[in-house]
Amino acid sequence: MTLQSDTLREFLLVSDFDQTLSFKDSGQVLSELIGITNFQEKVDRLSHTHLVQQGGELAYLLLHDTDFRKVRREHLREAGKRVRLKANISLLSDTLQRIEDSHFSLYVVSAGPQDIVESALEGIVAPDHIFASQLSFNDQGEVNGVEVLRAGYGKVAILDHLRTKLPVSHHNIVYVGDGSSDIHVMLHVNRLDGLTIAVSENPHLAPIAQRSVLSDDALSILIPIFERIFHWDTSQIRAFFEEHGFVLQNWEKIQTDTVSIVKSTLGEDTEP
Repeated sequence: MTLQSDTLREFLLVSDFDQTLSFKDSGQVLSELIGITNFQEKVDRLSHTHLVQQGGELAYLLLHDTDFRKVRREHLREAGKRVRLKANISLLSDTLQRIEDSHFSLYVVSAGPQDIVESALEGIVAPDHIFASQLSFNDQGEVNGVEVLRAGYGKVAILDHLRTKLPVSHHNIVYVGDGSSDIHVMLHVNRLDGLTIAVSENPHLAPIAQRSVLSDDALSILIPIFERIFHWDTSQIRAFFEEHGFVLQNWEKIQTDTVSIVKSTLGEDTEP
């Protein structure tokens, strides 16, 4: 199950960052660092008003919320160091280079600030493989602008940029995400006949993603890749993990129906 040929199939694997490769939103980590206790309340308020594109809430708060005026670039870098990552991200990248005559290019696209994501993934993913939101700073070090926001259609633009840059067929694209800000790019990848993987039970994302996998380990996304792209069966997948020193201990393949049932009013008398 390792590389055997001089002919490689090229694949593009693009992953979101917050709660996809990590366990907690980087905005929450930053807020805890600088002593802001109501970050989620602020995000929920923005979501309710639809003032900001989903995924762009932190960038908006950094620019407009007075509580975030104290944030400097060094705070962003420190927050990145404090982000708790899922296990084996580096091993995932290495493993993807050794699969059945194939080569995967791993990129991370995030609506979070570039400084946070780069700092969190330092030594794991090269900075030039990270596309996150770009901020500008004034002479006092305060955030005074958002140069690029990588949320919603911003992720679609990056994916298309990478498609033109790399020799990858459109159906050899894999996108991994967890939230509503990934909906546009997942729909785009589905249209290209690529593979979309959700790593959460987000009710808006799960029906769009072709596969969902829930795990604390980044290696888990290999399972739908092996099944969909390489057509491996369960025994082959288990053998691959065991060959590399891992055991799939609790692998539950579950299909869940979500149903709401209400009493029908058909045929009942109604007031005129």
